[in-house]
Amino acid sequence: MNKSAYLTTGLAIKALSRLSKADILVHGKENIPPGPIIFVMNHFTRIETILLPNYISDLTGKPGYSLAAASLFKGGLGKFFDLVGVISTADPKRDALIVQSLLGQQANWIIFPEGSMVKTKKIVEGGKYMIAHPDGAHEPHTGAAVLALKAELFRRQLMKARAESPEKVGGMLDILGVKTFHEVAGEPTTIVPVNLTYYPIRAAENIALSIASKLVKDMPERVIEEIMTEGTMLLSGVDLDIRFGPPIHISEYLHDSWINTEFNGLTVSPELKKDMKATAYSVMQRYMDAIYSLTTVNHEHLFASFLRFYPFKRILEREFKRRVFYAASLISDGEKGLETIALHKSLKKNQAHLLTDDRYKKYKNFLKLAIEKGVVKRDGDYLIRDRAKISAPLSLHRGRINNPVEVIANEAEPLKALQSFMKSIAWQPNTLMSHLVARYMLRRDKARYESDCKKYGSLEAEGKKKLGRPFLLRGYRNTGVVLVHSYLSQPREVMALARALRNKGFWVYGQRLPGHGTSAEDLAGRKYKEWIEAVENGYVLMSSYCREVVVGGVGLGGSLCLDLAARVKGIKGVFAVSPAFSLKNYSTEFMPGRDVLNRILNKLKRGEAQEKYLAFAQVNGHINYVANPVEGIRELGEFLESIEKSYTNISQPVLIIQADGNPVVSPKGSGKVFGRIGSSQKEFSLLSSDQHILVNGKGSTRVLEKIILFVQGL
Repeated sequence: MNKSAYLTTGLAIKALSRLSKADILVHGKENIPPGPIIFVMNHFTRIETILLPNYISDLTGKPGYSLAAASLFKGGLGKFFDLVGVISTADPKRDALIVQSLLGQQANWIIFPEGSMVKTKKIVEGGKYMIAHPDGAHEPHTGAAVLALKAELFRRQLMKARAESPEKVGGMLDILGVKTFHEVAGEPTTIVPVNLTYYPIRAAENIALSIASKLVKDMPERVIEEIMTEGTMLLSGVDLDIRFGPPIHISEYLHDSWINTEFNGLTVSPELKKDMKATAYSVMQRYMDAIYSLTTVNHEHLFASFLRFYPFKRILEREFKRRVFYAASLISDGEKGLETIALHKSLKKNQAHLLTDDRYKKYKNFLKLAIEKGVVKRDGDYLIRDRAKISAPLSLHRGRINNPVEVIANEAEPLKALQSFMKSIAWQPNTLMSHLVARYMLRRDKARYESDCKKYGSLEAEGKKKLGRPFLLRGYRNTGVVLVHSYLSQPREVMALARALRNKGFWVYGQRLPGHGTSAEDLAGRKYKEWIEAVENGYVLMSSYCREVVVGGVGLGGSLCLDLAARVKGIKGVFAVSPAFSLKNYSTEFMPGRDVLNRILNKLKRGEAQEKYLAFAQVNGHINYVANPVEGIRELGEFLESIEKSYTNISQPVLIIQADGNPVVSPKGSGKVFGRIGSSQKEFSLLSSDQHILVNGKGSTRVLEKIILFVQGL
């Protein structure tokens, strides 16, 4: 190996990786032990061969070399591989070089047990690890285990000789190609399993293919496919999760009888070789299990697995999304039996977007791919699945282009717990699935409230029992209403309205906004996106119980409902009581002016301000906080700014109710909100009142009646 050339090329590779749009995340660095290591990893692209040695080198402080198929060492690519520390699997000195460098602790190695790129991701057949190959399917290679066993065996034999026959050590070191005993006497040999998961997997013509086509005539199909797939992933952007698993200590697999055999240099006796091969097979099974247990599960794994397991040809789109939402939510929560699954960062967040506006395009992007590749087609509200396109054998060199959906499903196949879980969800009846989702959402909301109370305390400590708990009132109609309370308040604020609606047969859910119903300290640490997600959760819950959903709220709650209606066209109607257009619409008796707020926030940043909380003149003293956190005010203001342009997207019927003498929110602000709403069916009701909340207390009866008439009219 040319070490100086390796280091120089490493700098070039770093520059190349910075030019790529790939987002590379490394997990489990703490699992990398000191001492000589063989890293065993899955092999899907050329990217692993080129980029990974450099990453390994940075993480361990030693060169990271790797093996590659002999067929690749032709022309310029062979010269490049030599520069980046890749040696051919056909090199006659291969095993000796690896063992010597491990013994001397001079380098670490990357070995792909699959033997070649597994572009189809199909590595399980009949419950066993089997690798598809043009020459026929084969089991993963045991070479990494054999080399690790040999390196550790020779290390232990040297240490034994040092203790019992020191005069033999020098000759043994010469035979093994190691300079000093000190190099060998360090840490033992380990195998570290590594998984690389790419997301998303897409193939398309790109600039790299265009350049290569001009330089090379009659490019092989394999090369075209690799440039289309891997070039697209690097140039268009892909998330690459690299996960290092716990090390496998090879010393655990050595037998004393092996160590006591006569030292024969880099070779072992036929009997010992046979024993080693059997042991290496067990080690191989262990590291293959470990590699694939580290697969980073993403949304597309769930979508593709569901399509594979669903027993019928037709499925309603909303049921498809509902089931994947349920699966994603339980996995994100660490459901028993699924808690060890490694998750893509997007699965660690609230999953309600799958059933609301799909703002991250998880479903849209997958469905587009599935339709393009003929896996499904649309028929009204239904998807029609082509079963053959999700379970048929794939072309080894065209699979990633022809049917990436099946490749994605194959990648999740070794995760047995996930497969069983997705199969059980695929087989659930629609009515039961709706019930499971609703029950899950209600249980989770209540559990989060209890958890927040334990962490931050609650108004219950003041004798205000259950005021902050979200609540569900069951009705007999097929329409449900989600109610959202105002800023600094809690669900009990809308209870009178909820009961009035329930008395008319409507289902009602009183949603709690995070940071409310506990303490002002809790609210001070919340972000407005958490409030948005909470309202989405309420919609998901109610849409699981009822065919039609109406949303409405007071103050901030009303604004959040308007925002939801602008994004979710399935909402039947929306009402807002006393909504503000911006922070300026609030009375300075309740909120500081923007300039004052900015001065306080700037002081907070510098550590000068004492005013982390401002006194709040309570509208409902039995419900509201007495302190208004400055950070909460900022989040409220930023939320209102973020939705200023969204009102025009509202197309559902809308009711705005405001009081002409509202002491908290100026009627002008509510009028401005109303003016921007895009719906052709909208009503602005300005009442003669000096109340802000309006849905309880003095004069609330007529407000409740107006809202009930609005909901009934829908």
